Amino acid sequence: MGPQFLFATGIENSNPTIQNGKLRVDELEKCNHYKLWHKDFDLVEELGISFLRYGPPIHTTWLGPGKYDWSFADVTFQDLLRRNIAPIVDLCHFGVPDWIGNFQNPEFPELFGQYAKAFAQRFPWVQLYTPVNEMYICAVFSARYGWWNEQLTGDKAFVTALKYIVKANVLAMKAILEVRPDAIFIQSESSEYFHAENPAAIKPAETMNAERFLSLDLNYGKRVNSSMYEFLMDNGMTRAEYHFFLENKMKRHCIMGNDYYYTNEHRVSADGSTRASGEIFGYHVITSQYHDRYRLPVMHTETNIWEGPKGDEAVNWLWKEWANVLRVRNDGVPMVGFTWYSLTDQVDWDTALREDNNRLNPVGLYDLDRNIRPVGTAYKQLIADWRQVLPSQSVCLQVPIVMPQESNDAWAHEQKQDVKEATADKSTAAANASPES
Repeated sequence: MGPQFLFATGIENSNPTIQNGKLRVDELEKCNHYKLWHKDFDLVEELGISFLRYGPPIHTTWLGPGKYDWSFADVTFQDLLRRNIAPIVDLCHFGVPDWIGNFQNPEFPELFGQYAKAFAQRFPWVQLYTPVNEMYICAVFSARYGWWNEQLTGDKAFVTALKYIVKANVLAMKAILEVRPDAIFIQSESSEYFHAENPAAIKPAETMNAERFLSLDLNYGKRVNSSMYEFLMDNGMTRAEYHFFLENKMKRHCIMGNDYYYTNEHRVSADGSTRASGEIFGYHVITSQYHDRYRLPVMHTETNIWEGPKGDEAVNWLWKEWANVLRVRNDGVPMVGFTWYSLTDQVDWDTALREDNNRLNPVGLYDLDRNIRPVGTAYKQLIADWRQVLPSQSVCLQVPIVMPQESNDAWAHEQKQDVKEATADKSTAAANASPES
């Protein structure tokens, strides 16, 4: 198969706990995917999409250290293989199994690495992964805002969650590479910006604009600035923990995924409080900031907006986001993909899953009865129009993408061996590491 642009959608598989751990919010259940998974995969094909953000439910799959129930994953992933749809596998999407507890557990990173390796061994044809989804948001919502999982607030709890979440992601990447040397990791991360509303708000806004990079700085082994270093050290990160991140660089296997929603920009007051500002800069400006920092191929990994009373709000947002993607690409940033998230409508995201209201959120390409929405029709047409115009991904990726049904082809085996040998050659390690900026 020749190079192709990664047009994608996703099946929402968030599963955090709320109410002090008593209730798990399982979006796969709320959106009826467990019953309609086969129909959902039909819809992906109907749209002409070959890449799907998708993952097994971690809380019912990972039963304990070395204990797994692969029954649902086996049937669903076998069907994706049959259809030649390449999953971008979400292994941890805002939640962990009850036996882990939450993201304050220091044993989570090592155990999660074992889980990731077990998945890769069971599904060796899978190449694309998002081991931990939106690491920054997961830490903020769980351990700073007090909304999910541990439901803690404060800087120390936030730093603890962040360091364990990012370490888990790093160890998962290492573990997967042991099984699949040419694995590619797409860090789906929220792209944020904080606007100061007056001069007194400049300092808190600057702090927040530094903090937004912490998860990716640690993940990519980039040195944080001096104020963030002090912040991490003051709130429980040790020098040894910090150096773990500096010493584990796997950027050559990574695509930087930027998620952008209308709610990703914030207005900061002098007292440090924030509120949504709506779209000020937009995806083009903010993604360019992230690319300037990390210099990686970029994929727009999530966006959506509610279909409102006019019925064309989501269609117009799709057009605007796509125009931003093209603008970023035309500026010379290596854009490799775009995602409308998610395939179907979602439930209770209007309260960030904090309340169990079973309220429909009309953000999908299809509604929950699996009827196509206007944005689904528009996205299908956009893909058909642009698919052959943007065959760019293999030009800028150091490791080419292998579609599921090609995974046993001779060239795919050669690629795995070549990548494995290059990674093992210590003399080329410095050359393969991206320079620090």
